[in-house]
Amino acid sequence: MSNQINLNTDELKDFVKHIVNNNRYLQNEGKIPVACSVEGEAGIGKTSAILQVGEELGLNVVKVNLAQIEEIGDLTGFPMKEFEVVKKDGDKTISKWVPEAVMNTYIQAKYMPSGRKHMVHAAPEWIEGKGEGGILILDDYTRADQRFLQACMELIDRQKYYSWELPKDWHIILTTNPDNGDYLVNSIDTAQKTRFITANLEFDIDCWARWAEASGIDGRCINFLLLHPELVTKSTNARSITTFFNSISSFDNFEDNLPMIQMIGEGSVGPEFTTLFNMFINNKLDKLVAPMKVLTDTDWPTVKGLLRKAVYDGDEYRADIGSIMGTRILNTALAFAQSNTIKEPFINRVKSLINDEDIFTTDIKYFVIRGIVNGNKAKFQKLLLDPQIVQMTIQ
Repeated sequence: MSNQINLNTDELKDFVKHIVNNNRYLQNEGKIPVACSVEGEAGIGKTSAILQVGEELGLNVVKVNLAQIEEIGDLTGFPMKEFEVVKKDGDKTISKWVPEAVMNTYIQAKYMPSGRKHMVHAAPEWIEGKGEGGILILDDYTRADQRFLQACMELIDRQKYYSWELPKDWHIILTTNPDNGDYLVNSIDTAQKTRFITANLEFDIDCWARWAEASGIDGRCINFLLLHPELVTKSTNARSITTFFNSISSFDNFEDNLPMIQMIGEGSVGPEFTTLFNMFINNKLDKLVAPMKVLTDTDWPTVKGLLRKAVYDGDEYRADIGSIMGTRILNTALAFAQSNTIKEPFINRVKSLINDEDIFTTDIKYFVIRGIVNGNKAKFQKLLLDPQIVQMTIQ
């Protein structure tokens, strides 16, 4: 059993941010930064999570897909010959190593060849011109052959490859699929594995739902996957599901397009997933009230009626639908707050949702209000002026 820790997407991002901050400490101490490897099933969002970290930290991000390059020089830079040239400057002798291609330029500037020469590696194109602060993603590294794996180890060990090196504040992150027989990957030995820290990324429906809300995935589809998270498997992964959802999101009315949805679904997520999705449509669950309408529509009595209709089947409370609506409202509020000013009507609507006795159960109310307040205290601090909400956040 290899040494690794299992993380969801949010935990992975926190983990990578710690590695970055710790690497900065190590570099200030004159030590080599620590690399990490993110392992996980296909389509789970390994690379996407790292790209998000780079964006959030303001770092350059370079992704080198080792499974798609054939020349080792595309990773390490190509070898070239350099010659030493010298020039007298008073009592001093100036010495430079220059590529063969520019020798004539230096000779014209009164430099003379010393007769010494050596081979060096030019910096590869992907790092040429990059300044300090970045993440190097070595994507699908175990799908590459041993030449590339050995070159990766050289970079990890020293953050340099012979005659060139990564700029300061660069961090190496590898991504791979598990070596469990399901993927065409190369096994790596202990000598390679112990050069980095390994984190295993696992699918988490709550993390996916937050990402989906912020990324504008069709809300009807978010509702469905929140209802059926068990459908996410190795073969029907988050990437194929997102592709399916994006392929049908232009339909204003799913019910009128069931044959086409069936075809698209069977070609992307398979018959079992598609059958359950069509049952979801037939049961009118794709018509649940949109969370943004819940949060912003000025007619509260109407909104409240729509919510009650969604979460009650006659007199029977639908806990599954209540959970979906609570999650969607929470994630929508946080996504909206990222780029918008939260005004008084929005605050008052959240208070109404929490204080009203007839919509959500107590546990869903706790989940929603704690998530909103803890998710963005600066934007939602006015909620803490309400005594009932304060009581819910501290219990």
